[in-house]
Amino acid sequence: MIAVGNQKGGCGKTTVTAHLAAAFGELGLSVLAIDLDMNYGLTQHFGVDPEAFLGTFEVLTGDASPEDVIVTSDDEGVELPVGVHLVPSRRRLEDIDRAIAAKSKFLVRQDLLVRPLNRLLGLGRYDIILMDTAPNATTPTLAAYRSTKWFLLTAMPDPFGIRGLNDALQDIRAAQENGNPELRMLGVVLTAVDKRTRLASLLGKYVEQTFAPVGARSYKFATEVSRSTMIPTAQREGRTLFQMNTDHTLTHQFRALAQECVDRLQDRASHADASRSTPTHLPNSVGVSNS
Repeated sequence: MIAVGNQKGGCGKTTVTAHLAAAFGELGLSVLAIDLDMNYGLTQHFGVDPEAFLGTFEVLTGDASPEDVIVTSDDEGVELPVGVHLVPSRRRLEDIDRAIAAKSKFLVRQDLLVRPLNRLLGLGRYDIILMDTAPNATTPTLAAYRSTKWFLLTAMPDPFGIRGLNDALQDIRAAQENGNPELRMLGVVLTAVDKRTRLASLLGKYVEQTFAPVGARSYKFATEVSRSTMIPTAQREGRTLFQMNTDHTLTHQFRALAQECVDRLQDRASHADASRSTPTHLPNSVGVSNS
């Protein structure tokens, strides 16, 4: 299980989640993507009408089993990437706290995903479960921190986007100390990178050095996702680049990123103790100017 996020919006997390899912599917893996954002960006990125299906709201409230709300390409009007299934989101998710309070005052909101995800794992249908989280500490996002095994952070190469990683790291530590000691960081991926700018180069090196625990390789992925007008085009069309242009530069980049993820998962599964370190949090100031 991999949650994708950053405590700042506009950092490419939904784009990365959608395209990693497609890339994993292309590798022959069975993938379930779960949209945990009330703004349902992942749902729309896959071209699914957010009001057409039940989804994460019903799973979190316990009104539906997770396997009963999974959307596939067999559903009418749905064309997901090969190997990918979806648990969609919709606007109603913004009422989750009120709905949970009405059910029982004893429910622990942070644990709402534990049982559904364990149920999905028990079914043995999926090789990878990806969760797209909201850019703030909503109940579904906190539930992802408490229930997932891996966290993948995304950031654009600008000072504000990279500072947002600090909050995410603090949340990872808090989750480790409060109910999910097995949570580990899978890595940090930079998105919307324009290699022609000096700032992007400086911030890329900064992240690589900052996210390098003593005696271990950097958590920053070697693969960076370039800035491209194809991303908003794909989002508007409700498709991924794997469905639109299999030979596009970004498609190849997401393939490389997916392979890096697979390699890291295999490596850290065989070196469990080495995966227990979480890098030092970022300083309050990035310390890089636009000059």
